Amino acid sequence: MTEPNKLPHHDVPEHQPAAGGIAARARAAAGPQYLNGLNPEQREAVETLDGPVLVLAGAGTGKTRVLTTRIAHILSQGRARPAEILSVTFTNKAAREMKHRLGQMLGHAVEGMPWLGTFHSIGGRILRFHAELAQLKSNFTVLDVDDQVRLLKQLLQAENIDDKRWPARMLAGLIDGWKNRGLMPSQVPSGEAAVFANGKGGKLYASYQERLKILNAADFGDLLLENIRIFREHPDILRQYQLRFKYILVDEYQDTNVAQYLWLRLLSQAPSRPERRLADVIPGRIEDANPESRGHEDSARDSGSAPTAHPGMTASAAGATKNICCVGDDDQSIYGWRGAEVDNILRFEHDFPGAKVIRLERNYRSTGHILAAASHLIAHNEGRLGKTLRTEDQDGEKVTVTGSWDSEEEARGIGEEIEQLQRQGEKLNEISILVRASYQMREFEDRFVTLGLPYRVIGGPRFYERAEIRDALAYLRVINSPADDLAFERIVNTPKRGLGDATVQMLHDHARKRRIPLFEAARAVVETDELKPKARGSLRDLVAQFDRWRAQREVTAHTDLAQIVLDESGYTEMWQKDRSADAAGRLENLKELVRSMEEFENLQGFLEHISLVMDREGGAEDDAVSLMTLHSAKGLEFDNVFLPGWEEGLFPSQRTLDEQGRAGLEEERRLGHVGLTRARRRAKIYFATNRRIHGTWSTTIPSRFLDELPAANVEITESKGGSAWGGTGGYGASRFDDMEAFGSSYSTPGWQRAQANRNRGGGRSGSGFEERQSSFSSESFNRTKRGPVVIEGELVAKSTGTTSEFSLEDRVFHQKFGYGRVTKIDGNKLTIAFDKAGEKKVVDSFVERV
Repeated sequence: MTEPNKLPHHDVPEHQPAAGGIAARARAAAGPQYLNGLNPEQREAVETLDGPVLVLAGAGTGKTRVLTTRIAHILSQGRARPAEILSVTFTNKAAREMKHRLGQMLGHAVEGMPWLGTFHSIGGRILRFHAELAQLKSNFTVLDVDDQVRLLKQLLQAENIDDKRWPARMLAGLIDGWKNRGLMPSQVPSGEAAVFANGKGGKLYASYQERLKILNAADFGDLLLENIRIFREHPDILRQYQLRFKYILVDEYQDTNVAQYLWLRLLSQAPSRPERRLADVIPGRIEDANPESRGHEDSARDSGSAPTAHPGMTASAAGATKNICCVGDDDQSIYGWRGAEVDNILRFEHDFPGAKVIRLERNYRSTGHILAAASHLIAHNEGRLGKTLRTEDQDGEKVTVTGSWDSEEEARGIGEEIEQLQRQGEKLNEISILVRASYQMREFEDRFVTLGLPYRVIGGPRFYERAEIRDALAYLRVINSPADDLAFERIVNTPKRGLGDATVQMLHDHARKRRIPLFEAARAVVETDELKPKARGSLRDLVAQFDRWRAQREVTAHTDLAQIVLDESGYTEMWQKDRSADAAGRLENLKELVRSMEEFENLQGFLEHISLVMDREGGAEDDAVSLMTLHSAKGLEFDNVFLPGWEEGLFPSQRTLDEQGRAGLEEERRLGHVGLTRARRRAKIYFATNRRIHGTWSTTIPSRFLDELPAANVEITESKGGSAWGGTGGYGASRFDDMEAFGSSYSTPGWQRAQANRNRGGGRSGSGFEERQSSFSSESFNRTKRGPVVIEGELVAKSTGTTSEFSLEDRVFHQKFGYGRVTKIDGNKLTIAFDKAGEKKVVDSFVERV
């Protein structure tokens, strides 16, 4: 028998599993399941793990799936541990969704991902680790806008500046803008500082920052600005984070401002060698890729007023970058008014040489006609990287463009269309109205009340902004941070303790002189005779209460502590004795606040969550039409989208055009693109010839954006709220119908198409715009008799407290909505499920039992 090592040598051919064979199928089955279902472009974005990557993700192309799958791929391939991945989003909602999806992909809840969150939450986390380097304590308070304004008012009073001429809110906006551009007080250009209080803007900014340190507080801008300063002044700390994060992922990169850009650029550089340092400069910020859209912020940044570098970067590392992946869409950059810079994404390839750009163009949301219209519109922008959305879905319904005589007819027409969609079985939750300006909402709200259509306004008052909630939170903030002056001042006399403005002013004077927090000033003052005995006793009791609550914090659950504070402070009793109509609701809100704390480990975690949370809560379970601005609609999608107000001056906004020129026009066009791509099945554009703006009726012309839509994908329709040009529809004539003609010289192709369609469909001769006749001719003002305008519908009134004669499940008849069944009773208000009209809320006097 031949020994194995004596066998004759023959070349053995390399083996590859046969396609479709057992080995190939087994290997495919053993592969990661999370890659299944990705299209080729998505898969490329997930699997390209080395070097800088820019994923241009159009609307509805699955960018969230790409981001989460990429993180899952990094983890499953062993390229990094969870704590070595920095993943930055813009909203808490997006961060929660990513964590949820990761848990589903990896088969367990996401653990050990401490660096997945918003810019501000991660910046706040880093700042708490190194608070002493920012002259803060780790339990510092994050101020909201109201607290900022109150603090600035105090500074203006101390400087004897008239806060009516120079409002504190205006100064807060200036400071926020400077912080968004990464500017410390010493770096604000003198020309900009001069615009407030005759050149005192820079000094007030410095005083504000100094006061924040004394109060152990920071505002939202500081959460990133102090990070940037620490990284620049302490390269060893920057190096720690550069070494920690092996992968950086950024969502919505097109919406980053200068400070966020600087923060990311510092962290995305390869770690430096400590012994070799360059000047205080971040490399890679070269000439503008889009000169026309270059703003003042770029000038400040590139000229050096917003430093673009950091010490501690080696020459070899200056051009090196780590594995950074930014996902965004330059066509959806719509937040320039709050500091976002579309140029950040336009020059990604310059900032990160050798970057790979991957375009996601396959849309999974909208139909063909909607995508074609949106793509054709945005193609008129010059400042873009370029991509064309496409779908494998059917073309669907064309985008409709409808003209109405005035804004009230526009609201009537849209209300009628919504009711028709509801009768066809459409859910109200799948219907939205996206307006350019918030004042457009009023007429829709009035119309919906008349029709009994439930609706919600997205972007309205939030739970944590209610007065009683802010008061309760102020008590908790003082317990957490005794140096929180703004919180202490808010509740020092709430409920009433006999501590008036004079007492508070004396405490402020004492605190400023000794450079101590207000609470410590109160502790010192009660030991003197400066206050009257009654006020001194009340203040001494309050200080003692806070000392006791702070001691209880160590041994009492934070939810129990909150209840104790509300009871012992007398705050709950104050509302119990209140006899106003909303007192009961306020007490329920306080109970809900205590319940909401149960989700958090401790008081500080809860307070930090309150400071950072931005998402609207509540009402999601109700079936209602969503009414919001175009800016609020970013990231949302609906089956049916109505886009009213496409008129020159309103959309595009004349103010934006005046202030920003062509860059502003391009951002307005991006806003139109965003509005169209919110629609899955139907997009309906409206414009009015006459609109009431701030109480005054104005004649308008259709938006230039209408003529930038492709004719093959657009259909001109007639308003369902009455004849589009003041005819005698079922709702009665318009207030302008007594004018036989109204001249105009407007003759764009879009206008001519609308006129031709109106003439084909028939209409009253002489109504609308007549080119042949002057609007001031005698015939123009011939009066015609008409009956009173009658609009069918009913008002949804608040419950009168009386008991309705109807019972649940009663069969009833309504003059307009027909037969239905009572499903809910609230005093004299009935919720009725009508056979054909769907669910409506009506007053019981409008129905009869059958």
